[in-house]
Amino acid sequence: MAISPKSALQRARTCLSIEQDAIAATSQSLDKKFVAVARAIEEATAGQGKLICSGVGKSAHIAQKLVGTFNSIGVTTCFLDATQALHGDLGICSSGDIAILFSNSGQTEEILRLMTTLRRFNVTVIACTSHAESDLARESDHQLLYAVPREACPLALAPTASTTAALALGDALAMVLLQARGVTREDFAQYHPAGNLGRVLLLRIADIMRTGDRLAVAKDTITTQNAILRLTKAKSGSIALVSPRTGKLSGILTDGDFRRAALSGPNFLSKPVKTFMTKKPKTIREDALGVEALRIFESHQIDDLIVVNRAGNPVGLVDGQDLPKLKIV
Repeated sequence: MAISPKSALQRARTCLSIEQDAIAATSQSLDKKFVAVARAIEEATAGQGKLICSGVGKSAHIAQKLVGTFNSIGVTTCFLDATQALHGDLGICSSGDIAILFSNSGQTEEILRLMTTLRRFNVTVIACTSHAESDLARESDHQLLYAVPREACPLALAPTASTTAALALGDALAMVLLQARGVTREDFAQYHPAGNLGRVLLLRIADIMRTGDRLAVAKDTITTQNAILRLTKAKSGSIALVSPRTGKLSGILTDGDFRRAALSGPNFLSKPVKTFMTKKPKTIREDALGVEALRIFESHQIDDLIVVNRAGNPVGLVDGQDLPKLKIV
């Protein structure tokens, strides 16, 4: 049967709406059991223990995705195939580990068998299921429960809303642990050294700043006219101004400062540029990460950021217009 645009869009929107309902219901149902799970994982992995995730079928795919998520925030995690575990893969388990077993029904035979086996290794078991009265939930140490009013599949057969809710709940748990562990952008960059994400996160200010002819620098005693000429020559939106005595950054003159100076009177161009400069501008070190510049731009609503060295001397400029080209934003 041919797919009609109207019915296809209606079916798709219905599916998304049902999955949204499952996430909303899961959010509303969170209670102290969720907190207990987060604390148990934090405690186990703070020492020598690791997190183990397992599932069968679609639940296995959810478990494998969350393995990657937990590892990306520094929580040592591995996937354990429920079937292969009974044929030698249990060797990855150690006393003090903690396992999340995924089963929507909570009655998956392979998962129940795995739970029993894990207990012999003194592994703490967390049941991730939508059925609080299932064997998995009742016999586990902790319950990570999600709510599924109904599946999006019109046949009520294909896992849809249930897998979405389980994945979202796992992500929520990971974000709680990320915050609890105090993971920083620098930490995240270390865990993602490859690909575009790694390139962006590991990019240093020294790699992206404007230098040489593209960096306008002058003493703060020159006239405003000369400062504007140097700014224009550098094709920049600002000029870094330094103390003639120390050479350290004393201020910045931006396009906005220049427009305000023009309103001060007809002789503003002959006045010292320090009369109109912005004193104590926001700066960044040349060894800082590129994403730190983005944070400063967003927090302070500025367009240009002077780069300084350890001595406080201007050595570069980060122009906000350069960030989209570098795919940092």
